[in-house]
Amino acid sequence: MNTHIETGKRGLTTFDLKVLGITFMFIDHIHEMFALMGAPSWLDWFGRPVATLFFFISVEGFTHTRNKERYLKQLWLGFIVMNIGNYLVQHFFSLGNMGLMNNIFTDLFIAVLSMYGIELIKNGHKEKAFGKIIQGILCIVLPLVMSALVFMLMTNGSTMTPALILGYLFPTTLLAENSIMIYLATVLYLLRNNRLLQCLAIAIVSALYAGLDIQGMFTTNIQWMMVFAIVPILLYNGQKGKGMKQFFYLFYPAHIWLLYIIASVIYNHLY
Repeated sequence: MNTHIETGKRGLTTFDLKVLGITFMFIDHIHEMFALMGAPSWLDWFGRPVATLFFFISVEGFTHTRNKERYLKQLWLGFIVMNIGNYLVQHFFSLGNMGLMNNIFTDLFIAVLSMYGIELIKNGHKEKAFGKIIQGILCIVLPLVMSALVFMLMTNGSTMTPALILGYLFPTTLLAENSIMIYLATVLYLLRNNRLLQCLAIAIVSALYAGLDIQGMFTTNIQWMMVFAIVPILLYNGQKGKGMKQFFYLFYPAHIWLLYIIASVIYNHLY
């Protein structure tokens, strides 16, 4: 039974979800960049639902886009640009021993690639096209295979450079910010016609995280707070809302680099 919430004027649009996501993400990254200077750890709480919220948005984006290949290409280009920018920013600025590893495009690319793979498998089965099924399987497993290859190369000093180049050119699951949790997006895609089941899946993953360290649920183990993404997801009305897609693509790297540079200047001046 389809329990997808009906579209209407009330509720949150995709645009609203994105604004909410980048707002919480910005607060979270203030803590990340200024933690060495005493930024309170509770600021990090705001960021825990963000990845889950963007996974949900990526499902909506992939489902409704007319050109799925272009969607993937844009995410891959974002991944490349972010890697280059991170390298350049760290070349000219430093923030203690903190490395600049942020790249949500890695997670989103792998998430959307898995959705694309599922669609290829489905279409291949329907059309009895074995080649499409193979392509679909490769789309799903390739980021995992590349992860294993990169880690294998990194264990040998003589192959460290090829490992880094490979990691900079192709998104790999185990080097992504959310690692295996990326595939929550795949689950949300499979459940895309049932909003309540999507929320249940999020709650289950959140409960699993909470169970890892119940005593540290507000200190060392806060990933369970991803469950709060359920609130805006339930309020989502299925409408796109305003555009400004390019703004969101630009905001992510711009705010990361700007916060890192500001924090670097302040930290190195004070310490």
